[in-house]
Amino acid sequence: MKPATYPQQAKKRFGQHFLHDRSVIERMLKALALQPEDRVVEIGPGPGALTLPLLARLQRLDVVEIDRDLIAWWQQHPEAQGKLQIHAQDALKLELAPLVQDSSTRLRIVGNLPYNISTPLLFHLLGQRRQIRDMLFMLQKEVVDRIIASPGSRDYGRLSVMIQYYCQVARLLHVGPGAFTPPPKVDSAVVWLQPKAVPELAARDEAAFAALVAQAFSQRRKTLRNTLKPLLSASRIEQAGINPGCRAETLTLNDFVRLSYQLPDAGGNPSGPPDT
Repeated sequence: MKPATYPQQAKKRFGQHFLHDRSVIERMLKALALQPEDRVVEIGPGPGALTLPLLARLQRLDVVEIDRDLIAWWQQHPEAQGKLQIHAQDALKLELAPLVQDSSTRLRIVGNLPYNISTPLLFHLLGQRRQIRDMLFMLQKEVVDRIIASPGSRDYGRLSVMIQYYCQVARLLHVGPGAFTPPPKVDSAVVWLQPKAVPELAARDEAAFAALVAQAFSQRRKTLRNTLKPLLSASRIEQAGINPGCRAETLTLNDFVRLSYQLPDAGGNPSGPPDT
C-alpha cells in the first residue's frame, strides 16, 4: 500500500517545518536503537517522516499534536490504527506521569521541535525528568550550541547550566535547511539528552539553585558582585571560593552549585551542601 500523503501545507503559526531528508531520519533512528517494547513519545509528528518508521519498529507510539488537521489525518491513517495513541494538546501542557505504566517504565521523548517553543518545552520536560529515559530532538542549531556550551564561550548561559545539571548531553548531527519543507532560515542540529540519576554535585534546594543561575545571567556584562546582590553578598560569594569580580559566563556548573550552598536558609545561615 502506498503511504498516504498529507494534503496540507506547513502552518507558520505552529512553527511547522516538516522534515523529509531520509538520511537524517535514518541517522536519528540509528541513534535511538529502538526495541519494540520501548515507550516512545513523539512531539509534533507532522506528516510522519519520523513517525511512520517509529510505528514500524514499535509496539505502540504516543504522539503529541496541536494541529487539528494533522490530528484528523492521523486518526484516519491506515498505518496508525491500533498502534498510535494521539494526545491532542499543546506540548507545553503535556504531563508524562499518566503515560508511565509502572515505576520501572521510562519514556523516550523524540521530535522535530517547533523552534518557537523549544526552550520553554525543554524546561517543561526537565521538570518531569524522572519519567524520562532519554530525549532526542531536532532543534535550531543556535539552541543546541547553547545547550552544549562550555564556560567562557559566548553561547554559555542559563540553558547550558540547567540542562547540563540535569542531563548528559551530546550533539549528534548538523542539519541544513534543505532537509525541511518549507526550508527554515536557520540551520538545525540533533541533540541527545539523558537525565542523570544523580547530579555530580547536587544542590540542596534545586529551585533556589535555578533562581540563582537565572539571576547570575540576567545581566551578562555585569560581575557577580552586581548581578547576585539581591541573593548573595560579595563575602558569601568569596566563601564559595569564587571571585565576586567574575562574570557568570566564566563559572563552571559546579561553581554555581557551590554558590547555591551560600544562599541563606530559613535562619539566615548558608544552607550548605546536602550532606552537611
